[in-house]
Amino acid sequence: MVFHPSAEPAVLHAAIRDQFEAFLDEHRSMLHDSLNGLTEEQARRSLVTSKTTLLGLVKHATVVEKVWFDEAITCRSRSEIGIPDTPDESFDLQDGDTIATVQQAYQQACEASRQSTAKLDLDDVIRGNRRGPLPLRWVYLHTLRELAQHCGHADILREQILSDTAVPG
Repeated sequence: MVFHPSAEPAVLHAAIRDQFEAFLDEHRSMLHDSLNGLTEEQARRSLVTSKTTLLGLVKHATVVEKVWFDEAITCRSRSEIGIPDTPDESFDLQDGDTIATVQQAYQQACEASRQSTAKLDLDDVIRGNRRGPLPLRWVYLHTLRELAQHCGHADILREQILSDTAVPG
């Protein structure tokens, strides 16, 4: 049975901001944890024609956090933040990327995201995104949609990886 903190009574009856944040954190955690228990080789295994690997997916999610909760809020450039110019580049793995380093970077980016939005209201306008001014509410929804998609990708990739190591019974 899968535990979903967002389904807890406290969240069901919470303010909308608290609900958004509970769902975001739940999906952040699921994506982070998709690497747990894998070998470095498994995390880097390419199973699709795109650059998508489990390790690359979590690395990409780190960039997503920085695009929406650093670049969009602070108006700093991607080069100032130290992130790739394009989403496709965010899947690129370096030799030094490991499960531990990618998970740690993702956790740090998520915490920085929480801090950057802590004093904002849902209707506050974020001005640093290429789409133009957007309310924080929209940014939360967009990020949640992206994380949900990536959690689905991660589930499928992980299932494929683990099925290769399953012992026939």
